[in-house]
Amino acid sequence: MTVYFEDIKIGDSAEYAKTITEADILMFAAVSGDDNPVHINQEYAETTPFGGRIAHGMLTASLISTVVGTRLPGNGTIYLSQSTRFKAPVKIGQTITARATVIELFPEKKRVKLSTECIVQGKVILEGESLVIAPSREA
Repeated sequence: MTVYFEDIKIGDSAEYAKTITEADILMFAAVSGDDNPVHINQEYAETTPFGGRIAHGMLTASLISTVVGTRLPGNGTIYLSQSTRFKAPVKIGQTITARATVIELFPEKKRVKLSTECIVQGKVILEGESLVIAPSREA
């Protein structure tokens, strides 16, 4: 799906939801090289303040990329920046809903600023902003 810059309005939003699995965490560890035991070792993770294994923060944040790259603006979008503030961990079996909402448009360069967040069980567990170049009909 692609939403062209010319069709984007402030307040437009899109979402993507995913339930985090054991396989997601193990594959993310393999791809990223982040094998921190808080993610992959239950015995170790039980000794941490989390009381068990948690998903990688960047795995959670990557769901924002899914929204931006496949829904709003969608195919052809170029990421320029992402700020992220983690507010709570995600555990195996929890469903994350990633949401991006348009908060500013820059017509001269076809740029879009989005407020971004990830929500688990009604609680915001990640918040930030993205700046992207949206596909344009004029390109």
